[in-house]
Amino acid sequence: MTRPTVNRILLGLAGLLVLAGGVLVLAGGLDLYGRLGVRMPHWWPLTSPDQPVLSNASRTRWSGESWWWPVVFAVLGVAVALALWWLFAQARRSGPSSVSLPVAAEGVTLRVRSRALVDAVETETVAQPEVTRVQARLTGRPNRLLLRAAVRLTPDGDPASAVNDFLTGPLAHTRTTLGQDLPTDLRLRIGRTAPREPAPRRVV
Repeated sequence: MTRPTVNRILLGLAGLLVLAGGVLVLAGGLDLYGRLGVRMPHWWPLTSPDQPVLSNASRTRWSGESWWWPVVFAVLGVAVALALWWLFAQARRSGPSSVSLPVAAEGVTLRVRSRALVDAVETETVAQPEVTRVQARLTGRPNRLLLRAAVRLTPDGDPASAVNDFLTGPLAHTRTTLGQDLPTDLRLRIGRTAPREPAPRRVV
């Protein structure tokens, strides 16, 4: 799962929680349940404008238990650790956002987004025979780039042929575009063969 996907999932869950909490507080504060004649369960929070968010009984229900405060501090500690991990993950770049390309004109600098270069590698690789899926990523520093590619082959695919096609095709073209050597970490995976359906029985 890529970082943008994780970010979208986390932000979506956080947005749903905030939205649900806001609707709950708004419904209780505006006394919508009473106006609409809806009777909520006794445990439902904020059923009227005069009701606090947390009642005194709810706040002190488990405060006398020996396990309560250790659990509270443990949960808060895990929440803070996850928040810090997410923050540092956003600040850390897995690779350069753009790379420079060699040009013949003096004083001219041509830069291309790394994502565009990776898309070109994936598009050319997946068009090769016996390749069903490919994921590529450009990491490292601008002067020491590293291309990571994971290629999935068909169940009857030939790994040696796939490696040769990748080296002479997408990788060679990318190195020519960059004008430099590009170390590559290539991983191949053979797709699973679909299970055979049982032969129909013949009744004689």
